[in-house]
Amino acid sequence: MATQKIYIHEFEAQDYEVIALHTSLEDSRLAFHLNRQLDVLLARTQEDLHIQIKEGSTGLSRFEFYDESRFITWHLVQNKSEVITETQGPGVLFAALKNDVATSVYLLPEYKKVDYILKIDNLENDVDLDEVIRKISEIEWVSMAYRIDKKQLKSKHNLIF
Repeated sequence: MATQKIYIHEFEAQDYEVIALHTSLEDSRLAFHLNRQLDVLLARTQEDLHIQIKEGSTGLSRFEFYDESRFITWHLVQNKSEVITETQGPGVLFAALKNDVATSVYLLPEYKKVDYILKIDNLENDVDLDEVIRKISEIEWVSMAYRIDKKQLKSKHNLIF
């Protein structure tokens, strides 16, 4: 079977935009409100976006919609998750004590306060990104929505999915 490689410079040349969302909504409710506001049909993907760190692995929930009429792909991805590892107490006396330690994992570590990332692929000139952000900001439970400058992203390789 042939393997296909995507190089980071090819990804940088693609036309995409990234919007940061701050909200207390759970992922499915946020997708529901985005569908109503933006006239899209974001649906949960069968597989989460898996992230592996030395403490273990976790999945970030992901919603996707492909707009066939405009050839635009919308991705809504959770930015934060936790890896829970079990540790034993130190020494013989406390060996029976087991503690759960949670380690936070981020899709974009430089934006730790962001709850969700909305990535729009193949964005054309007919979509006004400022209008999209304005519509997202009108959702009652979204406290803030803004564009992330992709040129300043250090972890843009995490957005290849």
